[in-house]
Amino acid sequence: MNPQIIEIIARQLGIKNIQIKNTLELLKEGATVPFISRYRKERTGSLDEVQVLQVKELGEKFSELEKRRETILKTIEEQEALTPELKARIENCYDAVELEDIYMPYKPKRRTKATIAREKGLEPLAKIVMKQFERDVESRAASFLNDEVPSVDEALSGARDIIAEWISENEKARSIVRREFDRNAVIKSKIVKDKEEEAAKYRDYFDWSEPLKKCPSHRLLAMRRAEKEGFLRVSVKPDEDNPLNNLARFFVKGNTACSEQVELAVKDSYKRLIEPSIETEFAALSKEKADNEAIGVFAENLKQLLLAPPLGQKRTLAIDPGYRTGCKVVCLDEQGNLLHNETIYPHKPQEDKKMAAKKLTSMVEMYQIEAVAIGNGTAGRETEAFVKKLRYNREIRVYVVSEDGASVYSASSVARQEFPQYDVTVRGAISIGRRLMDPLAELVKIDPKSIGVGQYQHDVDQKKLKNSLDSVVELSVNAVGVNLNTASQHLLTYISGLGPQLAQNIVDYRKENGLFNSREELKKVPRMGPKAFEQSAGFLRIPEPENPLDNSAVHPESYHIVKQMAASLKCEVKDLIRNEELVSKIDLPRYVTPEVGLPTLNDIKSELLKPGRDPRKPIKVFEFAEGIFSIEDLKEGMILPGIVNNITKFGAFVDVGVKQSGLVHISELADRFVSDPNEIVKLHEHIKVRVKEVDIPRKRIQLSLKGVEQE
Repeated sequence: MNPQIIEIIARQLGIKNIQIKNTLELLKEGATVPFISRYRKERTGSLDEVQVLQVKELGEKFSELEKRRETILKTIEEQEALTPELKARIENCYDAVELEDIYMPYKPKRRTKATIAREKGLEPLAKIVMKQFERDVESRAASFLNDEVPSVDEALSGARDIIAEWISENEKARSIVRREFDRNAVIKSKIVKDKEEEAAKYRDYFDWSEPLKKCPSHRLLAMRRAEKEGFLRVSVKPDEDNPLNNLARFFVKGNTACSEQVELAVKDSYKRLIEPSIETEFAALSKEKADNEAIGVFAENLKQLLLAPPLGQKRTLAIDPGYRTGCKVVCLDEQGNLLHNETIYPHKPQEDKKMAAKKLTSMVEMYQIEAVAIGNGTAGRETEAFVKKLRYNREIRVYVVSEDGASVYSASSVARQEFPQYDVTVRGAISIGRRLMDPLAELVKIDPKSIGVGQYQHDVDQKKLKNSLDSVVELSVNAVGVNLNTASQHLLTYISGLGPQLAQNIVDYRKENGLFNSREELKKVPRMGPKAFEQSAGFLRIPEPENPLDNSAVHPESYHIVKQMAASLKCEVKDLIRNEELVSKIDLPRYVTPEVGLPTLNDIKSELLKPGRDPRKPIKVFEFAEGIFSIEDLKEGMILPGIVNNITKFGAFVDVGVKQSGLVHISELADRFVSDPNEIVKLHEHIKVRVKEVDIPRKRIQLSLKGVEQE
């Protein structure tokens, strides 16, 4: 890539040029972000996955700019207007806004007022007026009269149209206005006439005004949504006096009849051409900024959700609670395979508690159940209370599991493929159970937008949102690694270097040939070329393998190094695994080569001590407060346990067990100023909150963390 672009990216990210250059080269060679950040630390200077992703995104952005530059050069060249100076200026421009400003005078236009005036032969008059030397401008204008220009007023009007267009295409003029927008633009929203009733939920914005700089992303996205729905008119602009005065100061010379004409043209240019254009630009920029913030919130929430603590391989009974239709119950084995399903009716209207209790205790015994997962939707609290009161023949741990997205999964083609003979209710219960056992493996089957942890996810740039969320899923899956012999096609799809087709080929190979015995065997999978093997192998684990390194994050390309280490210590590779005494004796500098440095060697050492270490925390049982089932049970001042179930820019939502989540506003998260709720809380974190306010008619619960002691 162009050295100047490398320099710009390096400056923006505060990273050395050589790190940017090498990272971009690796990406060009087909390496993935997880692979680069994990296995190419020597070349990148140990950039983490976030930094590698930033380099990738900026590299793509500048590639798009290069394409745009080529189009602009070609267009101007076709007009035979490309001078050597203009070409050099375009080639050395790396700012998208500046590039478009340079291009503006040459941009093909529709027929404008200025075009019509030129067709009438008024451009020479416009040039005379613009110079502002002519004393008797009306007499000069009279010399331009013809059949199409019958009066002096029309001649001057046409000249002003041409001048207005020149001004609107002038880089300095646009810079003057842009600076004023940047400093003083105000976003205003007004209700569309007769829409008050329909737009009730946007009441706060019926007559709203605030500096654009201070408008938070959630408010801007709410206004833009209401505008899109036809309820509000939204504008973004500064007071016009400043930009008009600054433009006049730049273009109007002296105090002549000509300068009066130029001043009129300046006002027309600003109101008719420049202001609408820059307003569109700033509306897009502010929307992009709000999108990025909202996408950032969503991505962080999704990451926390995907990396939620797993129960692990335990026999699980899962319940999708319900009243009238009953509670769907499924029993799953350690791998999440369905063993049994049925329906119980412990709640009204049927309320057959005795039979429900008998069935549950019998299933726990028969299928050697170790844990119970209960969906947190309708009847979730009542079902939890019922299940906990029962006596079992073993110790059973009961977990409440988020149902967000379970219904989407249960009706999806993925679920139909997995369980064609069962209906959506059974599939939903299976998803709840599997989500407890391994949230990551289950959630990858659901479109991230359906998981319910975002803010205005349907209002942001959908392509950007998808790319961001796909990156989060890819990085999360590769951070954990997957079991090559049990991973689903969907989970394997996100492994570095694989994708849908290779993931399916692995599953098909497993069905035909049985379980993989080694990573080396991956090379027998159809279409598994050297590059795909290189990118994926380190993230795929094989439990109880012949070579213990196959169940670690040590890459096969480094196996020879571990063999050398073992030979130096006069032991086998397997003797090094989890052996602190032996591993501490490894003299790492001895194994440094031009390709392999201390960063990789330190990673190998860590893996030998804790092979295939899962970065996720251990799971904890959570219990809601007894006797609190509905919003009516809440009283101001109560201190309650809760689970953080969504985080936004303006605060965190907490489930306290009453079906309606309460909001801990950002101002109530701590006794100090908080700029980002993630500083204080994490998704699915167990916390204690104080009930600050309960609004039953509007179903709104205000909560606080201030002064509440956490365990």
